[in-house]
Amino acid sequence: MSGADAAPLRIVALADTDSYVKWAAHLLGRLGPAWSPQLTVVTTPLVVSDAQLTSALAGSGLAELAVVRSDLDAVTDRLRAAPPDVVLLAGRGPLVRLLASVVADVVPRPVIVTGLPGISIPATRKALLYRAQCDLFVVHSQRERREFAALAQEKGVPHRFALATLPFARGGASGRLAAGSCETAAAEAGTDLVFAAQAKVPALAADRRRVARALVRAAHARPDRRVVVKLRAAAGESQTHHEETGYRDLIAELGPSPANLVFSTAPMARALDTAEGLVTVSSTAAIEAIARGIPVIALDSFGISAELINEVLADADLLGSEGDVAARRFRHPAQRWREDNYFHDACVDDWEEQTAGLVAARRRGELPARQAVAVRGGSLRAAWDRKVVLGALDTSGAGRLATIIGIPVRAVVRVGQRVRNRLAGADGSQQPAASGSSVQERSTSAVRTSTTSTG
Repeated sequence: MSGADAAPLRIVALADTDSYVKWAAHLLGRLGPAWSPQLTVVTTPLVVSDAQLTSALAGSGLAELAVVRSDLDAVTDRLRAAPPDVVLLAGRGPLVRLLASVVADVVPRPVIVTGLPGISIPATRKALLYRAQCDLFVVHSQRERREFAALAQEKGVPHRFALATLPFARGGASGRLAAGSCETAAAEAGTDLVFAAQAKVPALAADRRRVARALVRAAHARPDRRVVVKLRAAAGESQTHHEETGYRDLIAELGPSPANLVFSTAPMARALDTAEGLVTVSSTAAIEAIARGIPVIALDSFGISAELINEVLADADLLGSEGDVAARRFRHPAQRWREDNYFHDACVDDWEEQTAGLVAARRRGELPARQAVAVRGGSLRAAWDRKVVLGALDTSGAGRLATIIGIPVRAVVRVGQRVRNRLAGADGSQQPAASGSSVQERSTSAVRTSTTSTG
């Protein structure tokens, strides 16, 4: 850029939950000097605590002065008063759709960029639809760009995709892997088995108990070495996804814990500093570990599926059994896998270039309009969507009306879905939906449950 276009490019990220705040902070923190970044933590029912925010910012390179907290109304006022060049929407699908509609009304409209904070294979239709009003969709591997582009074309949802090295795939404080390199240095000596807990994977309580038992067995197998259960949140803190059964409780159910089994809510980077290896089902922490030369076991106890988000790790030959965990038989990914999956050469990253190009078009008055995907329900549906995102924080009359009407309707829809699932499951083609909750219990929790959907 030159002349009038030489002014610093102002980019404001809007995020709320732990994983998205971390992703946004690390993405912004690696921008060059031509950018002026700021992160606004938007108040929602799942917003990060101060401790989670500190953890998310650790090692990001983003200055603390560039981070503020704000409710949605204040965010709207600030954007209208001083429109930035770019708004990065870092949140679950429903939040992105809501924020995109807000940003779209700002004059002049900022460039709207979005993305997902970790492993995003398989590509999903919901991710595309929720983000349809965004100008640029950031992905983190050649495979992700290829699969999202193919799905967007198949579903007729036009999107423009850009590539950025996953911030957590650039190596840690110890510099075990240089950005853009495919050669992993020998991991520095560590002794901890670090388990990366996830809120929704595996989803069933019985499966999570099985993981808990495996961790206890691993601790007993090597009493001279720690098993560190790396949690996403402390008691009372929210996460991007709602966790029904936490590992603290599950392990406590098994009786007195081995002295070498400990829990940690420290930043993942700090946990990896003393790691011999990482165990997970499908956490993006696996990519962070690989970037630092730390071997991984992706538990194969529950199979391979899109729901488990572990297809990418299976392709990397990282799957291992509970016996492998106890024996600490960690493994490194196959070399053939790396270039296509998160460890491409950084020189092919183009998200900054594409974003700057869109900013240039904006300054010329040539930024094309982006429309959200039309949904049924009009203004009442819009009020419901806002209520889903903000929960009790939305005190508007429209939100109350949408709740009165929407919760019973949603309950009826879910009953219909369960009936269809049971009919489909009768011939073995699909498992029945989980039971045990009444329609009333499900309907009254509808708004809370919906706020945990990533999309």
